Amino acid sequence: QVQLVESGGGLVQAGGSLRLSCAASSSIIFSSYTMGWYRQAPGKQRELVAAITSGGSTNYADSVKGRFTISRDNAKNTVFLQMNSLKPEDTAVYYCNARRFTGLMTVNYWGQGTQVTVSS
Repeated sequence: QVQLVESGGGLVQAGGSLRLSCAASSSIIFSSYTMGWYRQAPGKQRELVAAITSGGSTNYADSVKGRFTISRDNAKNTVFLQMNSLKPEDTAVYYCNARRFTGLMTVNYWGQGTQVTVSS
């Protein structure tokens, strides 16, 4: 069973920073997965925040470009999300995702989520 464990969430004032981490169990070949961070605010759909491919290419939601940075450490099976200049609208549960296309199907794994609350 693959496990993704997020950490680093919490309460921060607007303009502050947080760094989220997501550690993957060693049962997957971490470096072959696209890793992503998603978030879901109350009453809203889950949305992609940022993703990083196995080759290191990144993409971001327009709402976080220039403020958030995704990175990965394949040696430690860990992906990070550095969040700067946080805004109240960034408040949500943040989920880690691991995704890989096997050639026949897409495999997805999710973490349990970590709460990020930004106060105004």
